[in-house]
Amino acid sequence: MRIAKICVNRCPLMPLGGKDTGGMHLYIRELSQELGRMGVEVDLFTRWHSSMDSEVMEIGDRVRLIHIAAGEQEDILKTDIYQCLPQFTSNLRRFIESESATYNLVHSHYWLSSLVGKQIQDGLGIPHIATFHTLGEVKNRVRPAEMEPDLRIEAEKMAIASADRVIAVSAEEKHDLVNIYEAWPDKVEVIPCGVDLGLFQSKDKAKVRRELGLPEHSKILLFVGRIEPFKGIDIILRSLACIGEKKDLQLLIVGGDADSDGELSRLRSLASELGIEEMVTFWGAVEHEKIPLLYNAADICVIASYHESFSLVAVEALASGTPVVAPRVGGLSTVITDGETGYLIDNRSIEGFTRHLQRLLGDDELRQRMGHAARPSVMKYAWPIVARQVLSIYEELTTAQVPLMP
Repeated sequence: MRIAKICVNRCPLMPLGGKDTGGMHLYIRELSQELGRMGVEVDLFTRWHSSMDSEVMEIGDRVRLIHIAAGEQEDILKTDIYQCLPQFTSNLRRFIESESATYNLVHSHYWLSSLVGKQIQDGLGIPHIATFHTLGEVKNRVRPAEMEPDLRIEAEKMAIASADRVIAVSAEEKHDLVNIYEAWPDKVEVIPCGVDLGLFQSKDKAKVRRELGLPEHSKILLFVGRIEPFKGIDIILRSLACIGEKKDLQLLIVGGDADSDGELSRLRSLASELGIEEMVTFWGAVEHEKIPLLYNAADICVIASYHESFSLVAVEALASGTPVVAPRVGGLSTVITDGETGYLIDNRSIEGFTRHLQRLLGDDELRQRMGHAARPSVMKYAWPIVARQVLSIYEELTTAQVPLMP
């Protein structure tokens, strides 16, 4: 079986934690490599972004990353990528023709890629699977201050209507696809994201802290993710300021790139206004392979996003044996078992975060109990299990005489 995967916006090999590079790109890379290990040939098409990268790169067994010329050969904003899509699609087709390549299906990731996936579906007469990772209308409803363009909403609706399958990463996302976007329920398959259980596992906390140069006896909160308003880092800072006992308490904020400077400046100013600047350390982007050390060094991982379709950060933290405090939104309520592996906060309230953080910080036995329960709760998200579920959809579509359509 040979699959074409489309990820137009940002190369999956780019460092994680930047403004436009996060869990989706890790998901695409890890899923592609796991499928390759299962014998599937995967060509992953993305937009070129640097003259330092080859057009074709081997990134795993049977997995190629292919940079397609479209627009300037540099990183550009997601909002500008739409203008490059006709050129991207044309050059992608030219590449396929030059290799006389045949594909069993195309799998697109994110709304921009779904537009390309539809063109490839029509041109090659093969099934199209779409995974959106986030949905524009859902983001608009939870944070109206940063409205997604109508163009995105319409593109998502078109892809949902025309795709042979849509993969949702949680039951909550399927609910949104069906009830907001009017997707045909039988077309939507729920398959969660995966986690590398070999990379993310529990380690000796004292040893890890010495390795990272962190104080052994401090209480450490950890945020990992993109540095943008949608991630709600200001909520974490305000909650930290409300915690009664702050002695030896630290917050590590991991993520960000040059495009995040404006939001980082705002957060630093807020920390100063709240009088907690000495308790907050901005680590910037960290290599993915080193993130497990930070999860193990932390007492609690904190998430405050307005919405998460799934949250790889939560799964990685739990796999490392670290409890998570997060809002009861999207897929987080699927990943975290409230009161057992962490706490879910209603309405993203500062009071709720403060109360539950204080409770966990002040009760070593409770934290340890949650930590012990954390890893077993996410074993079902191991990449081989997740990839097998995705492959079963591929096999169903490529053996069916007629794609399933409403």
